[in-house]
Amino acid sequence: MRLARIATDSGPRPVCLRDGRWHEVADPYADTPAFTGPAHGLDGARLLAPAEPRVLLGMAHNGAPGDRDLPLQAFMKSTRTVIGPDDPIVVDEGLGQVNVEGELAVVIRRTCRRLRPEDVPSAILGYTIGNDVTAVEQIALDDKLTQAKHGDGFTPLGPWIETDLGSGDVPITVRVNGVTVAEASTRQLAWNVSEQLVHLTRYLTLGPGDVVLTGCPFTLGPVKPGDRAEITLDGIGTLANPVRAL
Repeated sequence: MRLARIATDSGPRPVCLRDGRWHEVADPYADTPAFTGPAHGLDGARLLAPAEPRVLLGMAHNGAPGDRDLPLQAFMKSTRTVIGPDDPIVVDEGLGQVNVEGELAVVIRRTCRRLRPEDVPSAILGYTIGNDVTAVEQIALDDKLTQAKHGDGFTPLGPWIETDLGSGDVPITVRVNGVTVAEASTRQLAWNVSEQLVHLTRYLTLGPGDVVLTGCPFTLGPVKPGDRAEITLDGIGTLANPVRAL
């Protein structure tokens, strides 16, 4: 099932794809979506970020199998960094090089704490594409990553949520201005989705719409104002965003 958020004359609306149209639903986090009546064509529908997280987490040290030798850790990102498809990533050129990072993003379905591995599937609504934009030259200056991870538009999400995606081997492709700059798969991550959510919910509560960026298996590339970044995940689609100067 494919879920999204679209802009309408009445404001943002959660929708579900059915019979080639976006149908509005009452609660996208319900076990079975309840359709409320209005429907919208695919052409011309403006897609928004498919989730509005209260908690937005990125996984650190999770880009290669060797990272299992390091502690499993996460960092917070401001939810104000979340943007949708075709919204701009804003770069302050005075802060040095900025990279886009293509990642599988997990969207949480229900309030959860201290998950066990067997609990994880029911806690997940689905998966979307995440772009964990990073001002890489700021990392060494701020070990809390505030300077590196919190720029305007530094977390594109979208274009929609796929609820039936297997997360163990999802190919990821990163393109800048149409040129492929990185390719990998989620199978290369040190810690899988289940391990990540079990770890995270030991320490904090996650709830409906919260998002976990699961890690960057070297799926990154440098960008500058004027560029266009595209992240493709097999089984989901492509998330594209322009890059502009602050």
